Amino acid sequence: MKIAKVEALRVDRYCYARITTEDGLSGIGESGAFGALDASAAQIKTFGEFLMGKDPLDIEHIWQTLFRGSYFRGAAVMGAISAIDVALWDIAGKYYGVPVWRLLGGKCRNKVRVYCHVHARDNEELTKNCKMRVAQGYTALGHLSPFLDRPMSEPYESTYVKNLEDAAGRVHLMREAVGNDTDLCIELHRRSLPAEAVALIDSIKDSHPLFVEDPIPPGNNEAMAYVVRHSKVPIATGERLHTIYEFQDLLDRQATNYVRVSLTTVGGFTGAKKIAAMAEGRMCPIVPHNPLSPVCTAAEIQFCAAIDNLLICEFPDPDGALNGQKGHKKSELVTSCLYPEGGYVAVPETPGIGTELAEEVEKRFPAVPVPVMCRLNADGSIRDQ
Repeated sequence: MKIAKVEALRVDRYCYARITTEDGLSGIGESGAFGALDASAAQIKTFGEFLMGKDPLDIEHIWQTLFRGSYFRGAAVMGAISAIDVALWDIAGKYYGVPVWRLLGGKCRNKVRVYCHVHARDNEELTKNCKMRVAQGYTALGHLSPFLDRPMSEPYESTYVKNLEDAAGRVHLMREAVGNDTDLCIELHRRSLPAEAVALIDSIKDSHPLFVEDPIPPGNNEAMAYVVRHSKVPIATGERLHTIYEFQDLLDRQATNYVRVSLTTVGGFTGAKKIAAMAEGRMCPIVPHNPLSPVCTAAEIQFCAAIDNLLICEFPDPDGALNGQKGHKKSELVTSCLYPEGGYVAVPETPGIGTELAEEVEKRFPAVPVPVMCRLNADGSIRDQ
């Protein structure tokens, strides 16, 4: 069996690799390069020239070649490697007639606990949306920003005390809204400096969040370790890291309690399994990162089924709106979607990752550019969000 075709597909605000063999088997994977999707698509095409004629089942060797042959990596390159890797595992599952989790070592669980996204621009909307998601059956809520989801175009201006008190008050409001039968996954979106993050986390510890995610900007593991040491709430981070070596440094410095692995930027299943094994040796659970399409979700559930040290998995609503086409849903991108029941997604038995791209999806939902945006402070300087 040989690879006969490698395609890079830009669809809405997503990027996919589709690989087809000489005997007609095909596999799909998604790149999580976010703002660099066009660059990632170009890299998939470049890698495709190497992949032509190769055996798609030589996954580890292909992964090592793409990873170690890419002297300069980053999101675009690692997103491309990730998409290709997942597509190859998808082909392997179809070739052997089994789901990918079977090839990764078998099932560690029959269902995967997930948390959904909650967005809000004011306290009333925050309370309403939390209650709505609980009514839908979720037992954990995420993307819970105590700073709210304000538009990038709105300049930020607030005193330190008001910012802290308002943020802490919203976390307590969330807890009151959902009670103690629902876990809260608090998302700070890198919007605090280390000392500020520690002060805020201390003020919400009595609400017992499941974790606080990305309290400070990424890039300085010593600073993140400071937050971890001084926090009474578990810290989750890692979604912006790309390589096994970056995750090794994060773990060696004890700069996280839970590892946020993006299957679409760490090298697909092959890279993510290596990171999960490193984390397991440090008794550090995995919280997979997934703000993308149902293709990424299908792959994430396969990964979650096959690792023991899973805490919970991020789950974007498959019926959420597409970015560029009004009136259309993410679920229209694929032939089938996974849906939760009672806060869990059942582990599928379908060969491969369990879904396919819809017919002519790239024509029906053309690429939408991701603009460069930064929120500004009132004085015109940049504010992380």
